[in-house]
This record gives sequence, C-alpha cells and structure tokens, in this order.
Amino acid sequence: MLIRRAELADAPAIARVHVDSWRTTYRGIVPDDALAALSYEQREQTWRRAISHADSVRCVYVAEANGGNLIGFASGGPERSGDQVYGGELYAIYLLAEHQRCGAGRRVALAIASHLLQGGLTSMLVWVLAENPARSFYAKLGGQQVYERVETIGGARLVEVAYGWRDLRALAPQGGSRDDESWKQDQLI
Repeated sequence: MLIRRAELADAPAIARVHVDSWRTTYRGIVPDDALAALSYEQREQTWRRAISHADSVRCVYVAEANGGNLIGFASGGPERSGDQVYGGELYAIYLLAEHQRCGAGRRVALAIASHLLQGGLTSMLVWVLAENPARSFYAKLGGQQVYERVETIGGARLVEVAYGWRDLRALAPQGGSRDDESWKQDQLI
C-alpha cells in the first residue's frame, strides 16, 4: 500500500471513493434520496479544486492498493469554524468498504496530521456523524470527543460529534518529514 499526496489526475478516483463510501457507510443513516443524488462528476470538480488549492497546510492524501488502484483518501487543513482550541481539521477521510480495517485509514490520517504539523498547526479535530459505524476509529487514534452539533443532510437532522487532538505530536511523527523513508516504514501496519 502506498500513501502519497494527491495529484489532479486522482480527482476522478477520489470522487468515486467519496461517493461509493457515502453510499455504503451512510445507508440507513442519511436519507436514501440524498445518497442517490450524489454525483461522481460533481465530487470530481470538488476534488479538483481541493487538490489545486493544496499548500503548506491544506492537503489531500490518497491510499493506493498494490497495483495502483486508489482505495481511499483524506484531506485536511486549517480548522474552518474559527475554533479557539483546535487549529487544524481533518476535513474528510474515506475508504472503500472492502479496504477498511486494513490500516489505510490510519495511514492517511497520520499523513494529514504530519502535514498539519509541518504547516505549523499543532492540534486537530474531525467531525463525524454520531451514527457512523466507524466512529470508534477516531478514539482508537487517541481522539477525544469534544463537541456535538446537529446538521441537516438531505432534509434529515443528524447529530455530528467532533473528536479532537490537542497535541498532534502524540498522533503524528515528531520532527520527521512526510517523505522520510523511515517514517513510511514506521507507519506500515
């Protein structure tokens, strides 16, 4: 498995993972019509913009299976709501259902955390639907549940919870470059 920075050419595959993951993960949670309305083309444009605007803090990383097929991704950057405690945010992390629980999620999350640290952000949070069956993933990474809010998705009012890491150095490698070969080896699961 390879974890690397996303390139513009990855946008169609990221869009496919994004839409397919929503449809499998949120079935029975998010209204069916909202899931059916998801569009690969629309998500591809979203991811093209995100990849184009990547910088020293904003980033998108992908997970490739052996053979080069993209199986997951994560994105992150500055926290978007102006939170006074958490400077960074894991915006999105999705894996195809058949590739979950194999270490790819952990590795792309760590890549985001490392990137945020190198960009000067030392804390991070992530918002996740409370009913998401994979929610415990964030606690296993050391995140603490810190906030709760209600969001409307497809006309349904759904509870989201935030997991936070006050010190990303506890999650991400200290002092190493994202491209450091020894760091890559340490992250193999």
